Amino acid sequence: MKENKLANFLKTLGPGILFASTAIGVSHLVQSTRAGADYGFALVGFIIAANLFKYPFFEFGSRYANATGESLIDGYKRIGKWMLWLYFIITIISMLFVSAAVGAVTSGFLQNLFGITSWGIYATVVLFVFCVAILASGQYGFLDKLTKVIGSVLLLSTIVAFSLAIFKGPNPQIPDFIPPNIWDEGSMLFIIALMGWMPTAVDLSAWNSLWTLERIKQTGYKPRMKETLADFNLGYIVSAVLSLCFVTLGAYMLYGTGMELPNSSGAFAHAVVGLYTNYIGDWSYIIIATAAFSIMFGTCIAVFDGFARSFERTIELLFLPEAENLSTKKAYNLSLAVIGIGAFLIIFLLGKHIKTLVDLATTISFLIAPLIAVVNYRLVTGNHVRKRDQPAFWLKALSWAGIVFLSGFALYFLYVKFF
Repeated sequence: MKENKLANFLKTLGPGILFASTAIGVSHLVQSTRAGADYGFALVGFIIAANLFKYPFFEFGSRYANATGESLIDGYKRIGKWMLWLYFIITIISMLFVSAAVGAVTSGFLQNLFGITSWGIYATVVLFVFCVAILASGQYGFLDKLTKVIGSVLLLSTIVAFSLAIFKGPNPQIPDFIPPNIWDEGSMLFIIALMGWMPTAVDLSAWNSLWTLERIKQTGYKPRMKETLADFNLGYIVSAVLSLCFVTLGAYMLYGTGMELPNSSGAFAHAVVGLYTNYIGDWSYIIIATAAFSIMFGTCIAVFDGFARSFERTIELLFLPEAENLSTKKAYNLSLAVIGIGAFLIIFLLGKHIKTLVDLATTISFLIAPLIAVVNYRLVTGNHVRKRDQPAFWLKALSWAGIVFLSGFALYFLYVKFF
């Protein structure tokens, strides 16, 4: 019996790892490291709060797909065509900026790993062509296997780096160091950007539903609700724990030392890897450089796939009502091409200001989060989902608190920015 349970769980396992791979890239390696480097452990509470209050809305993606056999995007159409159009607009805006931010960071770590910093923007072209080619040829099957390998490398390398950092202790601070005020305007804007992708953007919750359905299609096994949620929870818990590991690494290596992370993608990647290796030892350079690139490559390819699937499904529902009877391969590949070209153009224009690009993308994500949160909650508590598959009372209560949390910070951002 236990063997059957394990075999069934292994058939279910995959979407949760893809979620973790998507989350851990920019929000952890970049934003969490920056949070620790600039503020020490002062922002840990905000990181924990973001992981806690966003949890229900990501979980609802997996729950809804298992309960209904359709994606959240199909659910948005049930809310009304206006919601589907709104999601379509949100997807177009966010997918270009998010893909550009992730692609720029990944390109930087690619250049650093292979010593091709002179390639500049051409390294981004190679990266994007490679990602599009992999997804266009293999789609979910290859992506599933790749992220499991990358996830293992990521988990092991982060635990090793974190353990060595704890053993060695923090770098000494400069004598006249003054801790920053986390309540001033600049700090609060960074905190909102940090929470925007912690663990990732709420509008990407639709990806959980799409990946859950694709995994069922791939294996031919329809998991029980408990199995689907166990897969998701595994990925979510891993990403939440690792966010705290990266904050610790940033705080131990940089906080109060007077050193800052540069803005350009190549220099940023070189600085991050250099910090780790100087701190742990020169012997670790190739390990850290490989692990950092693996983290970002896994995120980049998962982001391309997630946006392509959501863009494809939205187009089908809006413009091709009989799309279920048609081959969607062309629509998926066209979506990949749109994402690659659009993201490249944004990198070409803003690539020298990587931290600004990341903050812009994460802030956009945070501002649209309350709307997606409300709609996701409405879907999983509606008549279309059986009572036994709906969330328990504690999860509903956490959802209400999460909606208040996301709405409050979004309104605060708008107030600070414009008034």
